[in-house]
Amino acid sequence: MCGAVVLTIGELPREYGTCHCEMCRRWAGSALLSVSVPQDQLTVAGAEHVRTIQSSDWAERAWCDKCGSGLWYRVTADVPHAGTYEIPIGLLDDANGLNMTREIFIDEKPDAFTFAGTRELMNRAEVLALYGVTT
Repeated sequence: MCGAVVLTIGELPREYGTCHCEMCRRWAGSALLSVSVPQDQLTVAGAEHVRTIQSSDWAERAWCDKCGSGLWYRVTADVPHAGTYEIPIGLLDDANGLNMTREIFIDEKPDAFTFAGTRELMNRAEVLALYGVTT
């Protein structure tokens, strides 16, 4: 929002996903709609303004210390998808043409959230299994 941190994505994915978990909803103020960006495809300018918190056993969240904008969710544990950044699509200069292909934590989706179209749906147990997390 303020420009202190600038994220540059090498190859912008054309697909994005939505997370309905309680933590993402609280962090994003709604469902988190994000593109998955491999570590080698993301450049961060203004990294001195990035703050992070280990928000779960397997991931961190980052924000700008100047304006508070959420920057990413990133898998930090040694599990599948480690190092992948989930960049909120609201941070993109142009999110036109993106296609929602998955919704996760679908069993935690508030009934007020309705998206058109078909996509892969995963519940809490399926997502935790994907990340190799046991509860």
